[in-house]
Amino acid sequence: MWYGYYQILPKAHRHSLGQRADTLFIELMEAVATASFLSPQEKSPYVRLAARKTDTLRVLLMVLWETKSLDDKQYIAISLKMEEIGKMLGGWMGQLTKQNSPAKAGEK
Repeated sequence: MWYGYYQILPKAHRHSLGQRADTLFIELMEAVATASFLSPQEKSPYVRLAARKTDTLRVLLMVLWETKSLDDKQYIAISLKMEEIGKMLGGWMGQLTKQNSPAKAGEK
């Protein structure tokens, strides 16, 4: 979805905000992929990193929408996906917090 929008951004924003958003999407995927292959104790920093990148992306997408580089329909569509990603990352963080809590460690 993002790649299609990125291709039609006005040049002024494609090579600035658009490029930064594109980089953040890649960094977000890298953080999630890295976390998925680590032990539960090692995942948290990468999941938090992915959550921060998601929040930054939301802001950049809002700026692109406010500057009319993304129309309402595009912004809504991608914002809904970003919200879903944020919820999934939040759930993952909650699960990791429970798994890595001191009370849980004492039970083992």
